[in-house]
Amino acid sequence: MSETRRKFDPEFRDGVVRLVLDTGRPVAEVARELGINPGTLGNWVAKQREHGSTDGASADPAAEVKRLRAELASVRAERDLLKRSVLGWVEEATK
Repeated sequence: MSETRRKFDPEFRDGVVRLVLDTGRPVAEVARELGINPGTLGNWVAKQREHGSTDGASADPAAEVKRLRAELASVRAERDLLKRSVLGWVEEATK
C-alpha cells in the first residue's frame, strides 16, 4: 500500500516557521497543534535558520527597513549621549 504525502503551500510553511521563531514556542508543541509531523516542522525551521537570518530579519523588506531605521535612531541617540558625557568629563578635568 502506498503512503500518501500531504503537501503544504509555501505561505503555510513560512507562517508556521515564523510562529515558531517569533514566539519561541517549541517545534513539537506547534506541530502537535497544527497536525504536522514534528520532524517536518523541525526541518523547515532548520532550513530557515540556515538560509535566513535569525536576528529578526523578516521576509518583508519594508518592515526590515523600518526596524533598522528605528534601531539606527536608537544607536545614534546613545552615541550622542556618550559624546556629551565625555565632553563634560573633559571640560571638568581641564579646569
